[in-house]
Amino acid sequence: MASVSMTVNGKAVSGEVDPRTLLVQYLRETLRLTGTHVGCDTSQCGACVVHVDGQAVKACTMLALQCEGADVLTIEGLANGAELHPMQAAFREHHGLQCGFCTPGMIMTAVDMVHRLGNDLPETTIREELEGNLCRCTGYHNIVKSIAAGARDMAASPMRQAAE
Repeated sequence: MASVSMTVNGKAVSGEVDPRTLLVQYLRETLRLTGTHVGCDTSQCGACVVHVDGQAVKACTMLALQCEGADVLTIEGLANGAELHPMQAAFREHHGLQCGFCTPGMIMTAVDMVHRLGNDLPETTIREELEGNLCRCTGYHNIVKSIAAGARDMAASPMRQAAE
């Protein structure tokens, strides 16, 4: 066993882990943050996307020990209590989800996209940036609409800074 300490959704956490424990396993099984989904175990689907030190990563590709001292943000930490993050609200308003399995990873990827590329995202850019996220239900049309709307809404929201 090895010791690991990090900040998850603004809260300091630490514990003992098997050195082979993936970040997604640590979040789900140890911290009980089950919004980060395991979809493929091969880094293909994007259901496990979280932010580590402000950058989107697939949590199935990182060991928990690699996050020693890191700041990790999951879908559970994106909202401000009962107030949804602008990207979450846009997914709800524009029907950017169907079964919801891919939604946390899509939203975390979308927030990262806005932080890197700005609030005015052309549809082609959104579609290219989503190449690492799979959805088997929606056909992406409403996901793309949701991300474009959420990106615009993030420009005016004080929550934008809270998620950075």
